[in-house]
Amino acid sequence: MMKTVRELFVMTGATLIIAAAVFFFLIPSHAAVSSVSGLAIVLSNFVPLSISAVTMVLNLILLVAGFLLCGHEFGFKTVYTSVLLPVFIGLFEFLFPQNQSISGDAMLDVACYIFVVSIGLSILFNRNASSGGLDIVAKILNRYLHMDLGKAMGLSGMAVALSSALVYDKKTVVLSILGTYLNGMVLDHFIFGQNIKRRVCIISKDKEAQIRDWILYTLKSGATIYQAKGAYDGMVRNEIITIVDKSEYQKLMQYIIREDPGAFITVYNVSDMRYIPKG
Repeated sequence: MMKTVRELFVMTGATLIIAAAVFFFLIPSHAAVSSVSGLAIVLSNFVPLSISAVTMVLNLILLVAGFLLCGHEFGFKTVYTSVLLPVFIGLFEFLFPQNQSISGDAMLDVACYIFVVSIGLSILFNRNASSGGLDIVAKILNRYLHMDLGKAMGLSGMAVALSSALVYDKKTVVLSILGTYLNGMVLDHFIFGQNIKRRVCIISKDKEAQIRDWILYTLKSGATIYQAKGAYDGMVRNEIITIVDKSEYQKLMQYIIREDPGAFITVYNVSDMRYIPKG
């Protein structure tokens, strides 16, 4: 029960962040950046409805696709956030009826929107939820075509960005397209940057056993041993491979520099790890 309450609290906070980004930065810029809210800004020029009402209608249409293609857990969570999002936007419309650009510059507004909205979206995506709209399209592309979420958001968002040509000038269209592209990049950073680990490969001449034991029993991390043969001298040595987080990586490097400064080390960033049990 407490887990469910905590989950709802986190999703509510993330949705509030997204709504604030849309209302205070995206709407004043008039840019249609990678969201149904951006499309709603364009459509509100053609239909006698507020932006929050248009957002609600578009979200309801896409919610059906989310339920059918992404599962009930994703669907129920997205129902909650997609209903809450226009409610928050409507609340902001009521509280700030004369809303204008905070920065006074459309480019700066878009930059602020990209940064703020990516925080909210990454929180939702990491909990198998979304804010509705194009996030659902991105999740479908991610699930069935295995696209990174940022790239999926960018692809689906380009259509929305180009729709701004129906209403606004060329500068706004270009700003929408660039904003959509950057939004995908920043979103990927926030999603995968939280989970990045390091794959450290170590070859030691004399202290392989000592380093291996330190990783296992002091650092309390796993390790794998491979045999590696040098191309120049033909010597066969063991290569220790371990995957560690940021703090463990710093401790490991400090230990190796102190105990075996001559060790050969290569490091790779790892953003996804999966254990696939035998069928």
